[in-house]
Amino acid sequence: MTRALITGITGQDGSYLTELLLDKGYEVHGVVRRTSTLGRSRLDHLYSDPNIYGRRLFLHYAELDDPTTLRRVLVKVAPDEVYHLAGQSHVGLSFEIPESTCDMTAMGTLRLLEMIRDLNKPPRLFHASSSEVFGEPACVPQDEQTPFAPVNPYGCAKAFATQMVGVYRRTFGLFTCNGIMFNHESPRRGENFVTRKICRAAAAIKLGLQTELLLGDTKSRRDWGHARDYVQGMWLALQQETPEDFVFATGQLHSVQDIVEFAFGAIGLDWQKFVKQDPRFMRPVEPHRLVGNASKAERRLHWVPKTPFAQLIEEMTRCDLESLSAKESAEYSSAPPPQKR
Repeated sequence: MTRALITGITGQDGSYLTELLLDKGYEVHGVVRRTSTLGRSRLDHLYSDPNIYGRRLFLHYAELDDPTTLRRVLVKVAPDEVYHLAGQSHVGLSFEIPESTCDMTAMGTLRLLEMIRDLNKPPRLFHASSSEVFGEPACVPQDEQTPFAPVNPYGCAKAFATQMVGVYRRTFGLFTCNGIMFNHESPRRGENFVTRKICRAAAAIKLGLQTELLLGDTKSRRDWGHARDYVQGMWLALQQETPEDFVFATGQLHSVQDIVEFAFGAIGLDWQKFVKQDPRFMRPVEPHRLVGNASKAERRLHWVPKTPFAQLIEEMTRCDLESLSAKESAEYSSAPPPQKR
């Protein structure tokens, strides 16, 4: 049974990747941070299954900024494959906490590479890089040869981590791959990301739980795909005979405004009645024309994204509508009955 270790297993990508690997017969180990809450909602359906958790799925406490704990997990698990997905991944937030973003995302990757290098049997490593490394790209679309030009702390941290993965591959002969991931979303995306913020707000407005949606620049455009498709690319990258870097993208640009219109349209609402611009959500510097060319992944890995953009946004919005409705019903049923006078 192939054994995999996932950093960031409780995140959007980590949960989809866990399901994929379990379906392929893997034994899956995940690194989780020790926090004051045990909330792991994206893994609840697996964590609560006695036929899976403790048999084929295992969670271990460790921190990217604590080499001792991370090294201990690597030695104990002795994985065949490592999927490095953890890090501070919110672009806007990286302007507020640049030092911790760089420590987690850049130095955390370097620490992991050093630990893998020291193992008797180094595992294959997939590092989840980001299109933010391109920032203000020299060409459109971007591929594996496009020069890095990040414009935010997160992009700078990812650029460092991505280049170090290549250095360790060339210098020490490790099987290390970068997946330069363009934006990918799902119903499991964090609520502080703009795609989920919009879809959840549309659902809340539909249910009368919210009255308006405040956004920054809705003209901003990105290459958005479905996370479920992208984790397939992660796995395929580690199944090759030789390690290489790959861009994973749809090759299509959509604007934040497109998300607004698809999300509100999916549930029959006129977005113009509810959406307002708020300068607080404007970014200091906005990347331009980030759209990927995934022809190498298609050619070498036979990977192609399967979920159309409109379908992705509709799925996210309807899932939020369903979850908010269920939550509202549960709160109503648990409320005490009114007092008779």
